[in-house]
Amino acid sequence: MDPHLLRTFAAVARLGSFSAAADELGYTQSAVSQHIAALEQDVGAPLLRRRPVALTDAGARLLEHTGPILLRLAAARADVVRLSGPAPASVVLGATPLSGVDTAALVGVQRSMPRVTFTLRIAGAGAVATGVAVGELDLGLVDGVTAPSDPLPLPDAGQLSTVPVAERPAVVALPAGHPLAGRRGLRLADLADAVWLDAPEVATPLTQLRALARAEGFRGGLAYPGTDAAVFLSLIGAGAGLALLPASALTAGVRGVPVVEPRLVHRTDLVHGSLTAPAAAVRDALRP
Repeated sequence: MDPHLLRTFAAVARLGSFSAAADELGYTQSAVSQHIAALEQDVGAPLLRRRPVALTDAGARLLEHTGPILLRLAAARADVVRLSGPAPASVVLGATPLSGVDTAALVGVQRSMPRVTFTLRIAGAGAVATGVAVGELDLGLVDGVTAPSDPLPLPDAGQLSTVPVAERPAVVALPAGHPLAGRRGLRLADLADAVWLDAPEVATPLTQLRALARAEGFRGGLAYPGTDAAVFLSLIGAGAGLALLPASALTAGVRGVPVVEPRLVHRTDLVHGSLTAPAAAVRDALRP
């Protein structure tokens, strides 16, 4: 399948409009229609209904594959550029809000290389891993709650190396005055009917909570799509919902109760592809 056609298809599906996709991609509406027709001929099935624009069953299935395909292509291009292109005089480190980035170590590397520009960007785990894969970031620190023997869930982005940086106890974070705040331990499945803070860029997403507990429920309370850890923690303290966090992230007004079943840890991994010398220095400074 032609990746240009897949990009056009993904844009039309996301925007629900041929004309909006044409504006975003810089094509004419006629060109977008031709792309979709060519893709439908290639796969041998209608992908989109017209007026109004909607995915067919075949289109919905193809869309599930489209994101990973385009990501792998972008990652392959970035990987080749990293190996063959000139070494940039800059390092961009992405980090998730609760990854616990060692800022002192980062500043130490920056001071040792005054001619190199260092940038720190905070984003959600998916954006950090994808940014490393496609070359927008040189390295990324991602965190999450998982079983001790399981890897962190990351997008399928090709040849990326993962270096464990830290592993901390995972706790249920709740307001200091919550009835469960004094417990010695909690079973995750017993909290399926509780209200959880829906903050996928900072905390464990609700879908992953269900998978970890092997239980339905875990309804979202207030939705917070941002990445400010201080705002997120203040929402927990105010009673907006529970969250799974590393014990080290707790602040005044927020209590943490260990999860006794299943056994869970909060892990931070360093993710990277091929590295320039300055980026390798950052990796060496951040890993234990």
